Amino acid sequence: MKELSGKVALVNGATRGAGRAIAVELGEAGATVYVTGRSTIGQPSAMNRQETIEETAELVTAHGGTGIAVRTDHTEIEQVEKLVRQIDTEQNGQLDILVNDVWGGDPLVQFGVKFWEQDLAKGLFLQKQAVHSHIITSWHAVPLMVRRKSGLIIEISDGISAKYRGAFFYDLAKSAVNRLALAQAEELREFNITALALSPGYLRSEAMLDHFKVSQSNWQDAITQDEHFAQSETPYYVARAVRALAGDQNIMSKSGLALATWTLYKEYGFTDLDGSQPDWGAYAREKFEQQ
Repeated sequence: MKELSGKVALVNGATRGAGRAIAVELGEAGATVYVTGRSTIGQPSAMNRQETIEETAELVTAHGGTGIAVRTDHTEIEQVEKLVRQIDTEQNGQLDILVNDVWGGDPLVQFGVKFWEQDLAKGLFLQKQAVHSHIITSWHAVPLMVRRKSGLIIEISDGISAKYRGAFFYDLAKSAVNRLALAQAEELREFNITALALSPGYLRSEAMLDHFKVSQSNWQDAITQDEHFAQSETPYYVARAVRALAGDQNIMSKSGLALATWTLYKEYGFTDLDGSQPDWGAYAREKFEQQ
C-alpha cells in the first residue's frame, strides 16, 4: 500500500518545473492528483512553453497515481471556483493536499533595476500572478478541508529568511507567499489543517536548462556560464520534500513554518534524482554571506 493511496491532491502551476515534479511524486505515492495550469495541448500560455498539463497528468498516471488535468487560470476567480466544484463533485468533497505553486513571473521580474525605475504595471501584475492566485485558490479550496477537519497546504516559495531577494517586486511576491503560509496556519490550526511554505534551492527547471542551452543529461556544461549552477537541484528534489511532508504523521508540528529542501533532506533522508543531497542553504551562507 503506497503511503498516499486514497488521498486527493491539487497541484496548481503543474505544467512544468517544481509543480510537475510534485504532481508526479504525489502520484507515485498513490494519490489522485488534479494538475492545473494554463498550458494545454494546442493552447499554450503567454509563457509560450511546450509543456502541457495533459503531459503532467499522463506522467502522474504512469508513475502509479491518477492524474487529472484541468485547465485553470488561478488569477480568474470563476475558473478556480469551477475547478474546486469539480473536485468536490468527483471526489465526494475530499481534498487532502493543496500545493500552491503558481508563478508565471519570469518575464515580469527585473533584477538590477531600482523599483521606481521598473515597469509598474509588470510589478503589480507579478503580485497578481504569484500572490493573488494563491489567495484565490486557498479561499475556494480550503472549505473542503475544513469540512473534513484535515488537510495540508504547501506554499511553494523562494527563501526562508527575511533577507532581501534582490528585486523589489520579486521580493514582495515571495515574502508574501511565506506570510500566506503563516496566516493560513494560524486560522486553520483548530481544524487540524497544516499550512507551511517550502522553498527549493537553485532549481534546475526546464526553463533554466533552456536558458543555459543545456539539457538534463549535460547540465553541468552550464557551470562555465554560472558557477553557482553546480549546486543546483532538479525539481524532483523539492517534490520529494513535498512527498515526505505529505506522509509525515506529525506534520502539524511544522504548521506555519518556512522550510526548504536544504533543511528537510537531513530530517527525511530524500535524495535528488542522481542520489545527491544538494544543500543550497549551506552553499549560500558560505558563498554570499561572507562577502
